[in-house]
Amino acid sequence: MFNIFKSTPKNYSDLDGKAFKAAFEKAPKAELLDVRTAGEFASGTIPGAKNLDFLSGQFQAALNQLDKDKEYYVFCRSGNRSGSACKLLADQGYKAHNLIGGIGSWPK
Repeated sequence: MFNIFKSTPKNYSDLDGKAFKAAFEKAPKAELLDVRTAGEFASGTIPGAKNLDFLSGQFQAALNQLDKDKEYYVFCRSGNRSGSACKLLADQGYKAHNLIGGIGSWPK
């Protein structure tokens, strides 16, 4: 019998704010991706982050332009969109990390 409720293991990591920041700062080839809308991004982001709106029609095309040699540290407002973005990244062979709790979890 098939178990249709069996979930596949995640191929990216969920990190709390302190672990996310520490791993980002330690990674030799890391990039911060803010997957919120342009309006959310304009209202404030983590310094050095690149905006890649998860809800835009160009998101998938933009993923194809990313460097597979880098690690991607992904965040949004709450952690939901970034979790979905991390799954897409990881499914395409990128190394991705999700900030649990979103931008508010980033340590000051």
